[in-house]
Amino acid sequence: MKKLLLIFMYLVISESIYGQGIRRDQIIELGKYYSSYMFMNEPPKSAKKELDSGFDDELRKSIDFIQEGAKSKNKLLTKEFLMLPDTTTLKVVYIIDALHQNPHRVDVREPKDLVDSLLTIEIPLYELIDEYYSTLFTAVGNKNKPFNLSKIDFHLKEYGLDSDRARGIFYLRCMELCGSQIFGYMNIVNPPNTKKALDYINKFPKFNGSEYFRYTDLYFNDFEIEILNNKGKQSYKDYYVGKLYSTLLNHLICLDKESNDREKITELLLGSILKDSSLYKHTSHKATLEGIFKKQ
Repeated sequence: MKKLLLIFMYLVISESIYGQGIRRDQIIELGKYYSSYMFMNEPPKSAKKELDSGFDDELRKSIDFIQEGAKSKNKLLTKEFLMLPDTTTLKVVYIIDALHQNPHRVDVREPKDLVDSLLTIEIPLYELIDEYYSTLFTAVGNKNKPFNLSKIDFHLKEYGLDSDRARGIFYLRCMELCGSQIFGYMNIVNPPNTKKALDYINKFPKFNGSEYFRYTDLYFNDFEIEILNNKGKQSYKDYYVGKLYSTLLNHLICLDKESNDREKITELLLGSILKDSSLYKHTSHKATLEGIFKKQ
């Protein structure tokens, strides 16, 4: 009886290891597909066909997401993909990005070892959520050209985001993409091209039926995460709320220079987090913001 029990345990463990090995290899293949076609390259039909068969059913949603993100004019901004997926899909997407980042790290690892280690550890849900929407909005920025989200209205409570933190992550990742559209016009060219930047700002999406700047639910508990390769963990809100403040201030400069519409300027100042001194600790523009409101 004891011998039979040992044989049974051996078979269960062997099957588990074998199953993880198959899944690991499939995730690696999916990671290669992602890295090959995440930028401007359009995948050939033969590459897509290879992912349509021979993969575990549990990977189906991950495959659909990665395939959609590889297309130009994709449907990532439909509810099907904006909905927070199951934790298996979240983790697979997280691992795929880890594989993509791996060659750019100081401590490069063998892909099989990297996947095996990530499959066996518990990753905080907020990190998984962040990576999913980071991947989604990166694909939107890379593939959906020209940039224009003016007809998009994100209703965050419809996407399975059941906390201020989850909704805040979605918002901040989207606004990182939006802010990147005007960064060059406001920070690289001299003098700043405020007209062109304002054209892009007018193409930003709405959130919950209102202009992007009116979203202010950013009081969730902060957390640390590795944002830049090889730089260690840092405050999530310092980085992304800090970027948001830069975008809002650039918007303010554009309005002042291009339209001088005092009503719009006042709406931006008083309807956004620009006025909220409790969040100034997350921005390097604290002195500028305090100076603006001291004059009001």
